[in-house]
Amino acid sequence: MTSEISIRPLAPGDRSAWRSLWRDYLAFYETDLPDEIYELTFARYTDPARNDMLGWIAWQGGDAVGLVHVIVHAHGWKVAPVTYLQDLFTTPAARGKGVARALIETVYADADVAGRGAVYWLTQTDNTAARALYDRVAIATDFMKYSRS
Repeated sequence: MTSEISIRPLAPGDRSAWRSLWRDYLAFYETDLPDEIYELTFARYTDPARNDMLGWIAWQGGDAVGLVHVIVHAHGWKVAPVTYLQDLFTTPAARGKGVARALIETVYADADVAGRGAVYWLTQTDNTAARALYDRVAIATDFMKYSRS
């Protein structure tokens, strides 16, 4: 992988490449979703009328090598909406090559242009490879996630 990374918003023609990347991302988290969720999610991320769910895909040469999804939402403590980086994935061959950093920087740039200075995300505590990057591009907090049982 020596060619330049190209990142652009998801487009309808990206369906097959996106599906493969997202399937692998979900498998990492031991998750499998029905086809209708794939279709609905892709439709949301590629709907130009939506500004609350955004997605980008990274290409290197002719290969799709990564994706990032964000959810934009209001915040009770802030005037401007905030950006939740929900999904970030790169193919194994793209890891350590700057693709994930470039995807995060794309999210940061989009948030800045839109006036949403706050960007946050979650990861598993044992996701040490990803956390090595995250520790360089963001500040870890001491908050824990709780979910309804």
